[in-house]
Amino acid sequence: MDFDGGMENYPTNEAGAAYGTGYCDAQCPHDMKWISGETNNEGWEPSDNDVNAGKGYYGSCCVEMDIWEANSVATAYTPHPCETVGAYRCEGTECGDNWSDERYDGICDKDGCDLNSWRLGDQSFFGPGGDFAVDTNKPMTVVTQFITSDGTDNGDLVEIRRVYVQDGQVIENSFSNLDGIDATDSITQKFCDQSKVAFGDVDDHAEKGGLKAMGESLDRGQVLVMSMWDDHDANMLWLDSNYPLDKDPSTPGVNRGPCPEDSGDPVDMEQNYPDATVKYYNVKFGTIGSTYSGGNGSPTTTSKPSECPGDDLADCMSMCPTEPLDIFQGCILECQDKCT
Repeated sequence: MDFDGGMENYPTNEAGAAYGTGYCDAQCPHDMKWISGETNNEGWEPSDNDVNAGKGYYGSCCVEMDIWEANSVATAYTPHPCETVGAYRCEGTECGDNWSDERYDGICDKDGCDLNSWRLGDQSFFGPGGDFAVDTNKPMTVVTQFITSDGTDNGDLVEIRRVYVQDGQVIENSFSNLDGIDATDSITQKFCDQSKVAFGDVDDHAEKGGLKAMGESLDRGQVLVMSMWDDHDANMLWLDSNYPLDKDPSTPGVNRGPCPEDSGDPVDMEQNYPDATVKYYNVKFGTIGSTYSGGNGSPTTTSKPSECPGDDLADCMSMCPTEPLDIFQGCILECQDKCT
């Protein structure tokens, strides 16, 4: 998506990213109310299970890199390449809509190539309590490393690695343990190709350019989006339960986590956990190994305690007044200058 939510490219957009405009992803969502500088009200149909959503005629597509999708019992990271550059307003078949049975006819890879530890056979890696390698009851550092073909910023993306740091210990990612997939602890094109065959999934990832296309998008630059959300379409079963529900759970790739098939209903989530929160902090980027202790690189610094209001960038941004817009945007820029 555009870093400013589309304000520069579309003069009619005076709201910007601070008010949620400009968002896009590989699902080509139709529930965005403002796309490419225009309202998405043509053919708008309110959602039958979400008072805040609906779908319009257009979708909002772009390459998506899910750096971390997780709850307390399941975790995954997933590249989703597309056949487009930047934010793109789709219509018709190119959106790849499920309701028109055109999921794999669109311009984006909606399935992606996910590395989910549970789905790949390790059910003791990520979860609540000391019996798991990564204890989700405790804070953790989540590290994502993008490896290129020649070890420089100019090479093709060939591998995406995951490392955790918890209680001062570096925890290497889990290894796959399924027939048909070579034992691996990272996403490579070979892993993606093998997993699609082993799971009997459509290989739309390769069709849309695979890791190479993902790397080209990262080289152009992507906007970091953080959120906490529930799923009104599939109840998050694709992350932490059996999915799709019309397949035998014993089929490789169907069982993705320990949750029951009737779990994750947004109505239940919002009624039972209205005060659920999440805190993301100490966000860093840099050369491989430089962003965490034990990474064998030169550590990067993300805050200047003598100048940064609050403890870090996130705290500083949380103190910015949301209105008026120009004051909010100026405050965010000041936080970025003083805290990074």
